[in-house]
Amino acid sequence: MTEQPASASVISPTDFKPTPAKRPRGRSFVSWFQIVLGTLAVIIGFGLWFLFTAKAVKLELNVADAEISITGGLVLQTGVRYLMRPGQYSVTGSADGYYDLNEPIEVSNDSNDPVFQINFIRLPGIVEVMSEPSNVEVTIDGQTLGVTPLRTEIPAGTTTLSFSSPRYIDVDQVVEIEGMQQEQSIYVELDPDWGDVTIPTQPPGATFFVDGVDSGFITPGPAEILSGERVIMLKKPGFASWADILLVEAGDVINLAEVILPPSDGVLEITTSPSQASVTVDGNFQGITPLTVEVEPNRAHQVEVLLSGYHSRKQQISVGSGEVKSMNFPLERVTGKLIVNTDPENAEIRVNGDVRGTSNTTLTLHAVTHFIEIDMEGFVGFEKEVTIQPGFTQQLNVQLLTPEEYVEVILKQVNATATGKEIVLMTPNPIRMGASRREAGRRANEVYRTARLNRRFYISVEEVTNAEFREFAPGHDSGEYQGYDLNEDDQPVVNISWDEAALYCNYLSEKEGLEPFYEFEGAFVSDFNPKSIGYRLPTEAEWTWVARHVSDNEELLHFPWGATLPPGDRHGNYADKTAQHIVGRIIYGYNDSFPVSAPVGSFPANTKGVYDMGGNVAEWTHDFYHVPTENTEVPLLGLTEGEYHVIRGSSYLHGTITDLRFSFRDYGKDGRYDVGFRIARYAQRD
Repeated sequence: MTEQPASASVISPTDFKPTPAKRPRGRSFVSWFQIVLGTLAVIIGFGLWFLFTAKAVKLELNVADAEISITGGLVLQTGVRYLMRPGQYSVTGSADGYYDLNEPIEVSNDSNDPVFQINFIRLPGIVEVMSEPSNVEVTIDGQTLGVTPLRTEIPAGTTTLSFSSPRYIDVDQVVEIEGMQQEQSIYVELDPDWGDVTIPTQPPGATFFVDGVDSGFITPGPAEILSGERVIMLKKPGFASWADILLVEAGDVINLAEVILPPSDGVLEITTSPSQASVTVDGNFQGITPLTVEVEPNRAHQVEVLLSGYHSRKQQISVGSGEVKSMNFPLERVTGKLIVNTDPENAEIRVNGDVRGTSNTTLTLHAVTHFIEIDMEGFVGFEKEVTIQPGFTQQLNVQLLTPEEYVEVILKQVNATATGKEIVLMTPNPIRMGASRREAGRRANEVYRTARLNRRFYISVEEVTNAEFREFAPGHDSGEYQGYDLNEDDQPVVNISWDEAALYCNYLSEKEGLEPFYEFEGAFVSDFNPKSIGYRLPTEAEWTWVARHVSDNEELLHFPWGATLPPGDRHGNYADKTAQHIVGRIIYGYNDSFPVSAPVGSFPANTKGVYDMGGNVAEWTHDFYHVPTENTEVPLLGLTEGEYHVIRGSSYLHGTITDLRFSFRDYGKDGRYDVGFRIARYAQRD
């Protein structure tokens, strides 16, 4: 180790001085002065903002000393105005004599220095109402306040009080109610609504009756009679009454001349057992018992009472002036006999609901009208009103019917529509429709098919006429064809569509209270109701059966007249020689004397009693048209939809073998000058 030289410097100690700490950069302290200064700045800013955005609102009060306050936001009052920002506020206040106020106001941005009228409402006044006379009813605006004398509260302001009392003239009085719970008095006098009527009588003391009511006044009066036209009657027992009509005005003083009251008639009070008997006095009808009759006094009178089914009674009687006598007449029944015979015998008989034995028997009955009922198990009951003749023997013979027999009778009794159109009941059976392929004139739509008819139906014996259709559609005109009129009342209606014919059927149903068969949308059929027994067009199968069927043992008709051409003389209305100048093909040598349609029923009916099934006009049927499949069974009401409807039968325009045959089928939907219709309906519900 090498030693340092002795001359090297020596280290000496010195005083310690710490290194000054450095203040952190970016950090500062806020003084209280700054905080106060900032707060003042915000307040001043808010104040300036409020001053610049607030509206100077003025509230005009109708009560000077009212105390008010405003809530809903900051409000500063400056004299007579209030600084308020736009918005909703409530003004509340109070004042002596007024209802407390609570009224909303809205300060909007759109108005400068708005002014609001603030109105306090006065409290009602305390009103004492007096009148002459008292007990007068007081009303205001139809509401009853009470009767005088009256103390009540009435709303302040101008109002009309109405005063009314029986026998006084009504008064309406306009009053000013001070209100504010102040007391005030009202007094009103009502004028009498009567006149004083004096009528001296001989004798005096007669009672005044006014309009049939006892007034409480007696002659000579004066009697207080209410104003108006009044019936005045004076009555005194034992004397005849006096009556007159007076026109009385309020305040009138009326003095009439003396009235002489003659002694009154006698009075008969007549009763009978039973009552409701007719009464004559001296042969003059007086009325029905019980009865009070005035008669001339002090002479004999003949009183007679009569009641159907009873012996009459007579009695003489006299009655004094003003005297009242009672007469009672017990009446003795008059009888007759009724012999009731039934087939079969031993049916139960009821008379007016009481069982009186069994047939065959003789009943002794009161000579009045009785309700007779006859019942027997297994048979339909019979009932009838029978009037028994006094002292005579009558006979009632009744054939009781089984339910089936009864239905048959009822169905056969229906023979006309409500408009008088004759109809006939048909009982059909299955029928084969169409024609053989080998039949001359056959068309492709006439294939054989079967209709299993099993419901009885009615059909009109004649086609619907112009007159009958015009009862439904007054403006209809069937027109003309080639200059020949088709519009006479007794000609068949033509130039109508299928829908119009169906609408006529519904019209007939409604007249008879039957459910309509067809359903319409506007002027067109939309559907039909197969359960309805209302009127309709005959189905094609029904039409065929009525036209072609003669009996179950005979062939169906080929033509309306038989099996071969030509028809017999004047058999029906077809295309004959009178129509040769208007029709292309006619039946040579045939003459029916009608170039166009003839009046319905002009030619003989068929075996069913139905007219014009062939000839005159062709006819609409119910069915939709289609070409059927051979040897099928057709629905009884045909198809349920389609565009066209089947037309059956020949017309005055037809003269060829094709269209004269009963199997000929045509179709259409619009009116035609040679197509009409007849009506049908089911006889019973299925």
